[in-house]
Formats: sequence, structure tokens, C-alpha cells
Amino acid sequence: MRAAASASASASAAVETVKGGRRRVGRGERGTVRTKVRAMVTTGRGMRVVRAGAKIDFEDAGLFELPYAPVAETLLPKGPWKVVEGGLCAAKGFKVAAHKAGLRATGTRADCALVLADEDAKSAGIFTTNVMCAAPVTVCKDQLAGKPTARALLINAGQANAATGDAGMADAKETAAELSKSLGVPEEDILLMSTGVIGKRMKMDKYMPGISVLAENVESSVAAANAAATAICTTDLVRKTVAIELEIGGKTVRMGGMAKGSGMIHPNMATMLGVVTCDAAVSSDVWRDITSRAGSASFNQISVDGDTSTNDSLVCFASGEAGNAEIVDANGAEAKLLEDALTAVCMGLAKAIAWDGEGATCLIECNVSGAGDDEDARVIARSVICSSLAKAAIFGHDPNWGRLACAAGYAAPVKSRFSQDNLKLSLGPHQLMNKGQPLDFDAVAASRYLKEVTDVHGVCVVDISVGDGPGAGQAWGCDLSYKYVEINAEYTT
Repeated sequence: MRAAASASASASAAVETVKGGRRRVGRGERGTVRTKVRAMVTTGRGMRVVRAGAKIDFEDAGLFELPYAPVAETLLPKGPWKVVEGGLCAAKGFKVAAHKAGLRATGTRADCALVLADEDAKSAGIFTTNVMCAAPVTVCKDQLAGKPTARALLINAGQANAATGDAGMADAKETAAELSKSLGVPEEDILLMSTGVIGKRMKMDKYMPGISVLAENVESSVAAANAAATAICTTDLVRKTVAIELEIGGKTVRMGGMAKGSGMIHPNMATMLGVVTCDAAVSSDVWRDITSRAGSASFNQISVDGDTSTNDSLVCFASGEAGNAEIVDANGAEAKLLEDALTAVCMGLAKAIAWDGEGATCLIECNVSGAGDDEDARVIARSVICSSLAKAAIFGHDPNWGRLACAAGYAAPVKSRFSQDNLKLSLGPHQLMNKGQPLDFDAVAASRYLKEVTDVHGVCVVDISVGDGPGAGQAWGCDLSYKYVEINAEYTT
């Protein structure tokens, strides 16, 4: 059971991160930023456009700034690693860029990004299970099935390029061809991601010129990594990025990640894009196996609204430039440590997506223990955080624990159903049920706990035990507010 002090500390760190406003990257964090020579024109709508041949100022707040999600402060699991600056650029062998091509319907924020590996990097991906998957998802699947490495990942925000038929697929392939020409790398080494409005083709007249601008501006810097993490966002209120380092095989290994997602979030995967870079030397088979498991424990364990997106994608690169002996034994201690680190980065980013759920006032964390196995525990945890009734009750500060018990009870599919006589349930520090029996509790204090958590956009912790089995699992969601309805009722208008 989590202590109230722990929940309170998480909440405080979260509010400091966001309520501090749009924090500028400190001078000591910025890395090497290229000379800020801008060649811009102004369109009839006042949009600044960087032309090919010009340098992008990755510190331009109007294009690239968002508040940070509290990934490093409160959401990243603890382990034998430490947080470092750099995001995707923390790992050796990677450069990034971001740009405003003019793909968004409104606003000044940048709308496309590029991740480039200096050399062929081991690549792995997991993708949406939605049969209406977007054209870039199909391209990624085909590319990764064809070879174990990739060089570049091109991302756009504004149009999802999903449900766009043959024309959308042609658009996707045309963007890959343009990037191939700009970078001088084979098309089969290029991966794609898109996010935005479903059913809309990409604005090719704006996107195509922007691709060469991205290719000309890739660099390895904190500013560029932060700019990319901002450019991929849609309804996100915060950018989601983190980097860590740890020792593997006597060498320092670094790993960085970024993600976007706020609405249309549901397991398998969530409505999200995620990218991880790592400089460990690891075999393709091991890297793909641990990426799959890390995704299952993280991005497949979050939900905001029960809608599985057409564009969900997680792509993970490993450059091998850390200098460690290549990890080839999937059961070895070094592979286990690398998997733990990748899972931690993915969990931190996934929790940040749920924390930033559209209209959310808190993150809901459900911890389940005592199940027959880990997968059963994860299914139960997902069922609880997906319950609209439970989410609404938490938003309304109503400690209606019956909704939590109900959601645990109908969880499916599970291999072994638990007995209600074994159910234990707590909401933060308040134990509500033990061995299937309701307990007297202070409803006013429990309601106050929920209010205190939501007042600071903190973490509401639900602990459930369903027996004495070895299975344990977690899932993360958010409360359901009036604001969520408002945002999604007016999404395209």
C-alpha cells in the first residue's frame, strides 16, 4: 500500500513542473545550437516558414516550447540508473530536428520531426492492433519485417494519414522517397509516423518542402531533442521526454525517449507515438524481444478514453556506440538490465501520457497483486483504470469504492478468476475492503484525499489484492472530466 505522504510528494513535484509555466531550457542544458540565422517569409496568415538552406532556431519558444511532463521527477520508476539531459540525443549516434511546415490547422507550434541514426541502428517496433491502421504504420511494419536495422524516422503532426486509402499510402511513400533523397539513405532504411485528424491526407504541398529542411538541420543537442518532443504533440498540454544512463558490461549506456498522446488512449496500444534511442550494443533478436515486453508493461497498460487509435507506434533504436560487448544472451544479466532500463523509460513516458489525458485532473495508478500470473494482474488493473464510472467518481471526489470492486470483478479475459472472498481494496491510505468484506472508513477523509490529489494534478493510487498468487501488474489512467467532453466534441471544429 502506498503511503499518503508518497502520493502527496508526487503531486507536489507534478504541480511544480507544470504550474511553473513554459520553462525555457537553461543555458547549461542547451548543448551546441547552430548559428541562429533564419531565412523566413510571412504568409498571408502570418505563419513563419523556414526555407531550405536556412538554420532552425530550436530555442524559438513560439515554435518549440511546451511545459514538461514530470517524467523524471515523479513518473520514471526507480532503478540503477540516473536521469541525464538530452532526450533522444542523450544516446550516442543520433541526431534530431524539428520544423514548422504548416501542417496544423491553427497555432504556431512546429509540426514535424526527424530522428536520424549516424549509422545503421538495430530497430524494433510495436504498433496498433486497429485494423484501420494508418499508412505510416503499414510502411513501418513492412520495413521492419524486411531488415533488422533502420537509419531514420520521419514524424508529422496535424494529419493522421489514416483511412485515406491508396492516395494516403502513396503520400506516405512519397515522403519516404523525398527523405531518402535528402539524406542519401535507402528508402528501406526510413520509418514513418503520423498523428492528427483521421481521414485527412497530409498537406503534401507544405510537408514535402519541409522534409529537406529537417534533413539539413539535424543535430545532437538538448534543444533539438526538446524541439522534436514538442513538434509531435497534438492536444498534449505538456511534452514528454526523458533520458537516463546506467552501466552495462563496464560501459556507460544512455537511453532517451519521447512520446506524444493525450486522447484516444487505450491499451493495444494507446493513441500514442513513442520513440526511444539507445547506444547499447545488442543483437537484433534480443532488442526486439525486450522492446515487445517493455511495450506490454507500459504503453499497453494505459488508457484515457477506451479508444484504440489507428496510428499507435513505438519505435526503438540501438546504435551500439556505447562500446559494450554485444548483448546476445536474452537470459543473461546484461539483457535483463537493459530490459529493465527500457521498460522504465517506456513506463515513465506512458504514465506521462495518462497524466496528460485530455481534461484530466489526476493520474490514476492501479496496482494489482495476488493474481494467478502477471498477465491476469495487468488485465484486472486495466479494467479498473478503464472504468468510466470509477474515473468519473474520482473526478468528483467521490470515494465510491464499489465501482472499483465492480471493475476488478468483470475484468476479462483472465486465465484464473479470483474469489471475491479474497478481495482487498485501498484508495490511497484508506483501506475500503478486506477479504471481500466492506470496512468502515472515513468517507470525508477519503473524499479529501481525492480532492487534494486532483487539486495539484497528482497521482490517485488504487491498491487491489485478489489472492495469494504470484501475479502482479500495474495500469495507469486518468479521471474523466467535463473538459474531456468539451475537447472531443469540438475536435475538428
